[in-house]
Amino acid sequence: MKLQKNVAVSEAGLLFNPVTGESFSVNPIGVEVLNLIRADKSPEQISNAILEKYSTDQVTFEQDYNDFVSILEHHNLLDRHEETKA
Repeated sequence: MKLQKNVAVSEAGLLFNPVTGESFSVNPIGVEVLNLIRADKSPEQISNAILEKYSTDQVTFEQDYNDFVSILEHHNLLDRHEETKA
């Protein structure tokens, strides 16, 4: 899974899709997750990084992560073509 190449992400948590003209705002943890996605980290690596840094449990993180990814997919911000090669 990768963030669409044309999607811009600011450190303040603003996402901009120049194709659609849509803008989105995410919280600081969302920015961290996006940066990990952009760094080609696996969902397991993302989970480990967030669980190590914040006091939450794995089940809660996985639910929140899956919801976040679903929202990104809904707005066509993710490119999942890489996963179909495996």
